[in-house]
Amino acid sequence: MRLITTETVLDGTITQGEIVYACAVSGANILRDMREAVINTIGGRMTKYEALLDETIARALDGLSERARAQGYDGVFGIRISHPTITSGAIEVVVAGTGFRYRQ
Repeated sequence: MRLITTETVLDGTITQGEIVYACAVSGANILRDMREAVINTIGGRMTKYEALLDETIARALDGLSERARAQGYDGVFGIRISHPTITSGAIEVVVAGTGFRYRQ
């Protein structure tokens, strides 16, 4: 499954499909929230949230691949990753792009 952020696919002739999207939401536990709140107060890297965000983005992209494959696409181009939001102990990521099929 090809996942491409550019607006064109340069390695073949394609037929453009429809929008494909996926979302992932991960919950942070209360201990992680307290730890990150302390770091936010005193300064420094919020490594636990960074790791959770990485995991959540990866799950959203995996979901995008699965949906595109289920719709018969060879890939998705023009992929955009939403601005991830960390609120109330949760991280939400939405990814979307346009499905495509290679022409034979």
